[in-house]
Parts: sequence; structure tokens; C-alpha cells
Amino acid sequence: MVLATVRAPSGLVASVDHLASAAGVAMLRAGGTAADAAIAASAVLAVTAPHMCGMGGDLFALVHDPAAPHQPPATLNASGRAGSGADPARLRAEGSPAMPFRDDVRSAPVPGCVDGWVQLHDRFGALAFDDVLAPAIAYAAAGFPASPTLALTCGQLIGVRGAEALVPGERRPRSGQRLVRPGVARTLEAIAREGRRGFYEGEFGRGLLELGAGEYIEADLGRVLADWVELLGIDVWGHRVWTTPPNSQGYLTLLGAAMAAGLHLPERPEDGAWAHLLVEAARAAAHDRPAFLHEHADAGPLLAAPAVAARRDRIDAEHRSPLALPVGAGDTMFLCAVDADRMGVSLIQSNCSGFGNFVFEPSTGIGLHNRGIGFSLQAGHPAEYGPGRRPPHTLAPAMVTHPDGSLRACVGTMGGDAQPQVLLQLLTRYLHHGGSPGAVIGAPRFALTGSAASGFDTWNDPDGVRVEVEAAAGEEWVQGLSQRGHEVKVVDGVVGTFGHAHLIEVTPDGMLGGAADPRALTGAASGF
Repeated sequence: MVLATVRAPSGLVASVDHLASAAGVAMLRAGGTAADAAIAASAVLAVTAPHMCGMGGDLFALVHDPAAPHQPPATLNASGRAGSGADPARLRAEGSPAMPFRDDVRSAPVPGCVDGWVQLHDRFGALAFDDVLAPAIAYAAAGFPASPTLALTCGQLIGVRGAEALVPGERRPRSGQRLVRPGVARTLEAIAREGRRGFYEGEFGRGLLELGAGEYIEADLGRVLADWVELLGIDVWGHRVWTTPPNSQGYLTLLGAAMAAGLHLPERPEDGAWAHLLVEAARAAAHDRPAFLHEHADAGPLLAAPAVAARRDRIDAEHRSPLALPVGAGDTMFLCAVDADRMGVSLIQSNCSGFGNFVFEPSTGIGLHNRGIGFSLQAGHPAEYGPGRRPPHTLAPAMVTHPDGSLRACVGTMGGDAQPQVLLQLLTRYLHHGGSPGAVIGAPRFALTGSAASGFDTWNDPDGVRVEVEAAAGEEWVQGLSQRGHEVKVVDGVVGTFGHAHLIEVTPDGMLGGAADPRALTGAASGF
């Protein structure tokens, strides 16, 4: 699809909701930083997009600090930890082969999103915290129009305790209908007054302890869940690409890009061979993820040149490669913001799957995520479910810098397991082919899916994955992939798992350019 790049001289915000993007721009106009803008937009999305994210989920962020232009981006891991009552043996005794997908608080680690806001604001914010949260509070208290995607999905919540505000009168809201979330408004007001205490020790925290019935204790909520961590980076296509380390799957973006940079890619991305080579790079990068990814995993050796070359050598330009032997739609939202000083923020926030756990804290109406589905129930597995542990995470924001460390672009997407695959395509189009933000975000995509098509089971059977191709891609991709041995399914871009991606760049003359994904229907890149 043809998508125009939005240009602006002083600041730009891109997100899945025009209300959130507008809130971010308002912070920039008021003299706030890109961090203030990102938090404001994230908080609005916690109100208006509960089918994607919320205060009951997790958050990761990358920040390019203009005060330290030659230093790597600061990296925030605000992913929650399992409660002190986490007991894998009990789940195994119940006959569970895997973590419950929903309707069970054991798959809901203590959410880290609010700690992420607080830490990001404390380090990089300029405006008062209550001013940053004011737009979100106003939408929650006075109401907001239900987006088309929220209206379409809210029917799933009829009869779910605590979700009544999203299905008034036990009816699915129509697109554009005013929804009011008073419990969320009270919680945001408490956070604005008291910081993290207003959330973890307030109305929501008390309700979470009651819901958990022993899964969590007060000390679990007292522990700060946001950490500044060392990030991962790799040099590709004349730039440095950065992402979050494990427990995030971000290393797959870097590994796929490193392999792709050494392949003979066709000049035309429309060529079926182009799609095949990137599919194979994504498969070669991620097929052993279930065995590798856990919070203490060291991805550095995987990104070393010999290891990258070993995986790349398994890629056949004309045939789909078997990958079962090791090599020796989830719902999330991504947003990005860049300010006048060229601070850049890539922020990603998630419920994990759709409305997450389908368990809502009833007093506040805040839904819990189900990120704990990333845990293993295999005894002794490094990612085994257990007290205080962080699960493997699909969230993987990215940032691109020039060799001198100056900011080139903020980029990211939602999409469960498909996030690194989408980012690989975006980075290849942007850095290798020189596409504009609009052209890159609007271009057709592929995504790899597993047998259950949940968005989170792709690598359970690496040789059984199917390639879903966006209908707009055309026959060259479908034929080129099919002829090389891939199982291909053509899917509509709006309903498929192709991500809601956004990109903001700093151009050589210092201007900003950006694009928000049209697949989100209500997304917007807004600047001034």
C-alpha cells in the first residue's frame, strides 16, 4: 500500500491510536522530552487500547540520550516476575503440559508497566508526572471513542468479571461509542499523586493480592520491576542496530539482520527470492529459541561472526532448509517519539495475547497479562516457571544509530513471535534498499506461524511453520515461496499477524520523518 511519510521539524510521535499520538505531541509542545511524550502516549493506550496493552502488562524501552550522543542507548526492562507462590510442580501434578493460556493468574507475573513509566520519567522526563498522565486520566474519566479493533474484539469480554466498562450493558460496543473506565481513572490519579505506590500498594495492588490467593505476596509488589540493563547491538548495512537483551527475543532481530546482510538479496523486494531468503534467515535465527531463551541467556556468542556464518550457511537460495536439528497475533503495542533535541524513545507495551489473561482486577477494571505463557513446565529448564523469575518475552523494540552514535531511527512492532520477522523486513527495506518510512511501513509483509496459529507457538515445531503472506504482496511472493518448498497462506493484512509497526527517522538535514502502521486502522504519526 502507498503510505505517505509524515514530516516535522521539532518533534514526532507514532502510535496505534491518534489520541495517544496527539497526547505525546502535546507533551513535546509543552517542553517535555521524548520520554514524556512516550509515557503520555503509552498511558493513553492503557486506557483506549486494552485489547493490546495496559497497566496490567509489561514494558520495554530504548532511549537515545542527546546528552550522551556517542553512548549506546539506555535500555529499560520493565517485565514482571512470577509471584512467590509460583509452583511448577503443582501445575505438572494437575496434568498441565504447558502454562495455562488464560483464565489463570499463574500465567500473570506481577505487571511491570507502571514501574517502567516511573523509571523512564525519573531518568529522562522533564514535565511533572501528573501533567504527563493528565490526558490518559481525562480519557478514562470522561470517555473515549471505541476504536474499530476494540469494538470488534470486546464481545469476548461479555460475562468476564471486572470488564464491565468495556461491554456496557453486556453488549459489544459499536465503533466510535463512548466508553468510560472510572477504575482506570482512579488508578492513574493515584499513580500521578504517589508514583509506583499508588499502583502496587493501592487499589489495584490490594485487588491483585486477593485475586492471586497466595500466588503473590506483598513483597512481590514491593519489589521494583524495572531495570536499566545492557543492550545488544550489531553492525549491519553501515549502521548499528540496537535492541533489548534476554529475557527479550530481540536478539533474533539482530541475528536475522546479520544473516540477511551477508546474503545476495534481489534488488526488488517484490521478487519471490527476496521473501524466501528473509524467511530462511528468520527461521535459521529462531528455530532453537525455546531451548535458548530465558532471562539469564547470553546472546553475545550467537551474534559473533562465526556463529552468524554457521547459521547463514544453512540457507539454500532455492530450497526451504530443514532446521529441526540445532545449529551447534499476539497483541502488543509499539510507539516511538523523537523530540527537538533528538532524544529518541522506542517503547513497547503488552498484554501478551489480546486481552491477556481474561482476568481483570474487579475494582479497577485493569486486565492482567498472560506473559507467563512463556515459562516452561519442564523440570530443570532454564525458563521454568518459578518464584521471582521473568518469563521469555516476545517484546523487542529496536533503534538504529549512525557509526558516530547519532540517532538514525526508532522502529518496532507488535506481533508476538513474528516481531523479529517483521523488523527484519522493515530494516532490510529501510537500511539496505533505502526506503522512506512510509514506503517501509506500508510495504507487504510475511509472518511465520505455528500449527495452533496463536502467535506464540511458532517455534514448537520449526520445520512445521507456515508462511502467511499479506494479500497485497502479490503472486511473485506466493509463487516464489511455494516453488521453494514453503507452505504458503495468503491472509488479509488487517486481520493477519503482520504487526502494527511504526518508524521515525532523523534525516541528514535534521528533519524528522515518520509513519504509523495503517493496519492498526486508527494509528497516527503526528508532529510539529
